[in-house]
Amino acid sequence: MIDSAERDRQVQRIILVEGAANLIVLIGKLVVGISTGSLAVLGDAIHSLTDVTNNAVAWFVVRISGQPADREHPYGHRKFETLAVFGLATLLAVLALELALHALRRESVEVGEDAWALAIMLSVLAANVVIASWQRYWARRLRSDILLADANHTFADVLTTIVVISGWQLSAKGYPWLDTICALGVAALVMYLAYGLFRRALPTLVDQFAVEPETLSSVVTGVAGVRGVSRIRSRWVGANPTIDMVISVDRNLSTTKAHEIADIVEKLLEERFQARDITIHIEPHS
Repeated sequence: MIDSAERDRQVQRIILVEGAANLIVLIGKLVVGISTGSLAVLGDAIHSLTDVTNNAVAWFVVRISGQPADREHPYGHRKFETLAVFGLATLLAVLALELALHALRRESVEVGEDAWALAIMLSVLAANVVIASWQRYWARRLRSDILLADANHTFADVLTTIVVISGWQLSAKGYPWLDTICALGVAALVMYLAYGLFRRALPTLVDQFAVEPETLSSVVTGVAGVRGVSRIRSRWVGANPTIDMVISVDRNLSTTKAHEIADIVEKLLEERFQARDITIHIEPHS
């Protein structure tokens, strides 16, 4: 299993690569938008500017969340990463609303006739698809919510770019209402992505259990010497759960033997649930 420090370094490298790619995409959209005078493309460029900004923020957040526990943050700084995911989800939701409002209020779409402009936008679209897929792969491999949130944001950029390109073509063919329907559909998809990120972030922020208490109790009571389990608590801190519980052992056991049983329980929980912070309180069985 990869250690936390190496995981954080890999996440930072991925964010830097994605940030550089997003900067290139931003420049491409600005060139097309200014050259063709298309407000739609310029608006898409502004969206890409938020992507670059998000990459910068995510990079700093990962650096902060990787810091060890201190006096002010005894459980570490991993929730800064979860908070950033919540922020990105909020930004996606705002983007979806803005996209829907823009589609409903827009009267016309300016179409750039230059073939090179369309070629650049199609290249931008392809680049964003590759970036989002690559980042999603690493998000799952490294179990990084912030990478997954950023990948979803990039995927939202893909959908937005599709709307912009479709707007050119459909308006040119005299069917602007189809562009409006397409934009509203994309807005709904982006809102769904935001909903998925909220579902990942909110349970951690409100300390919902990471592992069902019944599951933990069943696993621990199977350890030789454990007579009972109570006050079971768990919560997510970053990608790993924190687990606290009270176990009861034979009152006639020595302190050394009781702690040996607790050590076995801790090792089992660490291996079974990838828990990094485990607190076991021992009480005599009545």
